[in-house]
Amino acid sequence: QVQLVESGGGLVQAGGSLRLSCAASGRPISSYAMGWFRQVPGKDREFVAAITFRGDIQYYADSVKGRFFISRDNAKRTVYLQMNSLKPEDTAVYYCGGSSLWNKVLQRECDYWGQGTQVTVSS
Repeated sequence: QVQLVESGGGLVQAGGSLRLSCAASGRPISSYAMGWFRQVPGKDREFVAAITFRGDIQYYADSVKGRFFISRDNAKRTVYLQMNSLKPEDTAVYYCGGSSLWNKVLQRECDYWGQGTQVTVSS
């Protein structure tokens, strides 16, 4: 089992930056692809970014490409999401998730999920 805990969310003005962290406990995440997702009330959870277990490949949703950057430190069992040039439409609860299969992360079918952290971007 893997437990995931997100942190780093908060209130920020448009154009600002935040860095989210996802700390893992239990089994090491070094063999898991990891991703970040977001959800607003009344809508499905949306894919944001994913990273392979080695960290050598990253993949982003078009809506965040060039503004958000995913990274990981397997020694620290932590995955990060650096969010720059934030927009009000980035407001959501952000979740991290993981799976041993890359495609499951891309398809929002993670085996493990965190509880989420709220990000609010004011205009």
